[in-house]
Amino acid sequence: MDQKTAPAMRADFVIVGGGTAGCVLANRLSACGRYSVILIEAGGADHHPWLHIPIGYGKVTGDPRFDWRFSTVPQPQLDGRRIGVPRGKVLGGSSATNGLLYVRGQREDFDGWAAQGCTGWGYDDVLPYFRRSEDQRNGADAWHGVGGPLAVRDPVSSHPLCEAFIRGWEADGLPHSRDFNGAEQEGVGYYQMTVRGTRRCSTAQGFLREARKRPNLQVLTRMRVKRIGFDGRRADSVAVERDSGQAMRIAAEREVILTAGALASPQLLMLSGVGPAAHLREHGIDLLRDAPVGEGLQDHLNVRCTFEATRPVTINDRLRGPVGQAMSGLEYLLLGRGPLTVAAGYAGSFYRADGSRGRPDSQAYLLAFSTTPDGRKLRAQSGFMASAYQLRPESRGSLRLATADPGEMPLIDPRYLDSIVDQRATVAALRRLLRAMAHQPMSDFIKSSDPPLDSSDAELLAHVRAIASPGHHFTSTCRMGVGRDAVVDPRLRVNGLANLRVADAAIMPSVPSGNTAAPVVMIAEKASDMILEDARNAM
Repeated sequence: MDQKTAPAMRADFVIVGGGTAGCVLANRLSACGRYSVILIEAGGADHHPWLHIPIGYGKVTGDPRFDWRFSTVPQPQLDGRRIGVPRGKVLGGSSATNGLLYVRGQREDFDGWAAQGCTGWGYDDVLPYFRRSEDQRNGADAWHGVGGPLAVRDPVSSHPLCEAFIRGWEADGLPHSRDFNGAEQEGVGYYQMTVRGTRRCSTAQGFLREARKRPNLQVLTRMRVKRIGFDGRRADSVAVERDSGQAMRIAAEREVILTAGALASPQLLMLSGVGPAAHLREHGIDLLRDAPVGEGLQDHLNVRCTFEATRPVTINDRLRGPVGQAMSGLEYLLLGRGPLTVAAGYAGSFYRADGSRGRPDSQAYLLAFSTTPDGRKLRAQSGFMASAYQLRPESRGSLRLATADPGEMPLIDPRYLDSIVDQRATVAALRRLLRAMAHQPMSDFIKSSDPPLDSSDAELLAHVRAIASPGHHFTSTCRMGVGRDAVVDPRLRVNGLANLRVADAAIMPSVPSGNTAAPVVMIAEKASDMILEDARNAM
């Protein structure tokens, strides 16, 4: 689009991506009333009921109305498979479609960022932002806050499979934990969920719903940003296209802020001329700045085990047939409990795969149901699943453009298990999970398992290669730091350019030790303070 074309709209801040981070920033930047804000989302509004019922993640994942349905390039260490990559395509982004788990990571993750030159990102620096965002059902303490926009709570009720899972891990030497986000992450217990009452609390619901009433905030849905416009090296606008095909330019008086996620934010930078010089020239894109955009992609590799149950206590049994589904629906509507309130991890554990001292290097989940391999349907028989992954993989991949067309899916290459260390660590994490499952009373619920509980290391690695899937925790494609390897500085400004920031999972120097939704909210909270501070100083 011609940069001299008069803008159809303008605002002080233009936020690209109405997902997990974008909704947070739209709220915080518009709150004082001093600045105008436009939030642009390529997906639609979050009105569908399944986006609000906790177990609805199983319904919306894979649905093209709510999911971008990306996939990786063939993964050499995973039998050459292309692996599906769900990403939220709706206001709230993946916080509206994910498994609802609230996990922050470990103190050492953030202290490690600071040690790499990311001043202001140590654990003590970021903890206040975790607390500010949170409305913790269990009350405030040194680690948790109340009154924030993001509701966090424990599951509504316990489950016999979860109780057996916890006892099994305790028998294997792991302590019980009532809070994975407190003083210590290590232990076994129930996961906390981003739920208010009985409904999912996405960032669209928690941060954006009330903020949309402000006259200085405009939310535009079903608009794809095609590229960032520059005046010299200063970002001053974005070129967008509606679903209808109508193109327009939206001007940013102060900043363009990318919050499109670790897959779309680097894609947009490269389409706009910011990225690896040779790669951009290959696609005929004029180079604005040579930068390592798209390098260093990380994710957790999730390995699922499936169990046939000895008795009908699973969610499969509760939701079997129209009568069971109707009864579960009534239980949810009238009592606020039952199968529809369950997250994509009911109980879990953070542990050292080899049982030695030190901080946890592995994470496990128990799901009180079992699905077909694609995850879209419950199995007919009584069953449940457990999964595990290595928390801090060495392997790093990349994200590249397939073409210069903004509508084309990028080439996503996590290079899972590229490191032999990751192969061994993944097998070790899986082995200790199966060992815990073999303890009573957990073993009393297991009729059969895939893989078998007594599998060899070679058999476990073959299982990993055949069925492992993304952890959906993509990070590090616009890494924060200092020096030539960094795309953004510790204030999240794109190096070498003005009025342009990235404020989502792409900026993480490395994937944290756990799920990424809570850290992304923290990043957006901290970014909002830095952006407002810089705006005040510029006056």
